[in-house]
Amino acid sequence: MDAVQVHETLPVRVLAGSGALDRLPAEVERLGAARVLLIATPSAADFADRAAAALGERLAARFDRPAPHTPVAVTAEVMELVGSADVDCAVAIGGGSAIGLGKAVAARTGVPQIAVPTTYSGSEATPVLGETENGVKTTRRAPELAPGTVLYDPDVTLAMPVGLTRTSAVNALAHAVEALWAPGTSLLTTALATEAAAGVLDALPRVLERPSDPGARERLQQAAWLAGTCLAQARMGLHHQLAHALGGAFDLPHAELHTMLLAPVMGFNRPAAPEAFDRLAKATGADPVEAVAALAAGYEGPQTLADLGVPRADLRAVADRVAAAPYPNPRPLTAESLAPLLDELWTGS
Repeated sequence: MDAVQVHETLPVRVLAGSGALDRLPAEVERLGAARVLLIATPSAADFADRAAAALGERLAARFDRPAPHTPVAVTAEVMELVGSADVDCAVAIGGGSAIGLGKAVAARTGVPQIAVPTTYSGSEATPVLGETENGVKTTRRAPELAPGTVLYDPDVTLAMPVGLTRTSAVNALAHAVEALWAPGTSLLTTALATEAAAGVLDALPRVLERPSDPGARERLQQAAWLAGTCLAQARMGLHHQLAHALGGAFDLPHAELHTMLLAPVMGFNRPAAPEAFDRLAKATGADPVEAVAALAAGYEGPQTLADLGVPRADLRAVADRVAAAPYPNPRPLTAESLAPLLDELWTGS
């Protein structure tokens, strides 16, 4: 086994703090762009309207219908818009759906990207793009997929609904957890993952209690930034593979699925990842699996795969698919070991 650690840092410019969104026109100008495609999720419409007004004549086109899991068909629709408007820069405002679509456009055109995340998904910090076609989600990784500029403005998260806040933050926590047990990570990645986990577990309960607390929101956003940075370095494991397999096959909501999966997958991997769990125990001050399960249990939405409408009879096919091409994971993956885990996720037992 190679004992040399390798850490690659992506070339990214980050502006973090209250009012960062207002710097968007200056960042577009810095890139030398004159024909901007603005991509925004419906929930970010108010901030997109602000951005559109600020961009003025530089706004060449706008698309407000990004979809979860970045369907190839939606990207094809946007590419027609890109061609007709002669776009030279993509700005994405929203969660993973908007930012993923921005990446898909950049992958096909090479135009620079600016990301303004309004959730804690972390996609803006990674060189990873997952695209869905015919019910199958395919993930690829390349440095050029990562946005070159990210604006972290905690003000855009203040009105985020409590339910989405919970699921999106647990999604961020999953990035940090998997980075702690991923193979080939560096000392820097491990340190970032430890701080990210501690930050999410510290700030999320405070935000849930007082959703408009700007200090807690900023702490949570910065922890999510660190978690996404970890994902940019670490390779994804079982948690993300199950999210991709289930989400792509059954068109499931991304953040809710991550929230549902994290504690059971942590329990599944605990015997094979003692060092990761030691670090998490220090961050939580309690049993990590129980702490994450308690956060997930507070969600008022779907709690099981059955609640999401996943057919129980189809779970074995998911287990077979995951076991046939497993992501790196501390515990070896077989269809026989995954079947009880998936059944637990379906029943909630």
